[in-house]
Amino acid sequence: MISVRTRRGLALRLDVPAVTACLVLLALALAAAVALIGTGDYPMTPGEVLTTLTGGGNPGQEFIVQDLRLPRVLVGLLVGAAFGISGAVFQTVSRNPLGSPDVLGFAQGSSVGALIVIVFFQGGTFAVAAGSVVGGVATGIAIFLLAWKRGIQGYRFVLVGIGASAMLYAVVLYLLTKANIVEATRATTWMNGSLNGRDWDQVRPLAATCAVLVPLLLLHGRPLRMLEMGDDAAYALGVRVGRVRTVTLLASVLLVASATAAAGPIAFVALTAPQLARRLRLPRRLGGASGGPLPGPNLLPAALMGALLLVAADWVSQRLFGADQLPVGVLTGVLGGGYLLWLLATERRAGRM
Repeated sequence: MISVRTRRGLALRLDVPAVTACLVLLALALAAAVALIGTGDYPMTPGEVLTTLTGGGNPGQEFIVQDLRLPRVLVGLLVGAAFGISGAVFQTVSRNPLGSPDVLGFAQGSSVGALIVIVFFQGGTFAVAAGSVVGGVATGIAIFLLAWKRGIQGYRFVLVGIGASAMLYAVVLYLLTKANIVEATRATTWMNGSLNGRDWDQVRPLAATCAVLVPLLLLHGRPLRMLEMGDDAAYALGVRVGRVRTVTLLASVLLVASATAAAGPIAFVALTAPQLARRLRLPRRLGGASGGPLPGPNLLPAALMGALLLVAADWVSQRLFGADQLPVGVLTGVLGGGYLLWLLATERRAGRM
């Protein structure tokens, strides 16, 4: 920990291991983004990508990068960051590693909203996105109200969310049976979660949402860290527990709904990103004697880890299966499912389940 004092006498405390981890994650996410931009039917080297991004490419390269690939990569970075930071908030508030939006039913709620628009109203891209946001927010409010009993308790919140997820999944299956073949195909494609065909129309609203809500959550990092010690300890330290929970959960639900509207319900990024961010181990000269995992909710590392995971998964999908052949949500579902099994086994061995 380093203390820095400004000219006006303000003291800033910098956690060197946390700052180092964030810088490393940011560099890796940007490197993965450059690699993804250069991947496709018209491959480009990292040097050509950087030259084109700075305005030095030829007209063909500028069209490919600026109009086709850059929006896709930006959506991937923003969606991954939104899922990562939202997952960290949910896991902190519930004090449970399974407290993730895709486990608790929020993604399924967004899917129900989108499918209603597709099946019954044959809505376009904007209408489907709006339906996804409305469905996700309505699900979040319903779960919050059902789990409330003189506050939000971790296991009650998780159990209510899991029950809501099962019910909403049944609604999804029912809606698919009511759809014709064209609507069912479109709905299934959307539910897989994909970055294919994303353009600036998805980037702008998602970027605006993240620009407002991500800083809001980062400002609540300290009270969220105190909430991990329990409500009584947080109250004693001056945290307005009810207000902090309401604001952070509402902001997280809006982020999840907006990210799902932009790319579909991409599975397990919100679950794995905060967990991997917590398990970062740094060199002893930076991380102290133990070199242990970073403390606290790790909101910024979780957001950067989510961005890195999603962009890297999309790059792997394209390299292994070709451009636009395997939706990234399928790959994250397979890898995230394996991680979930490992997490459950670890929690059981530790006696927490």
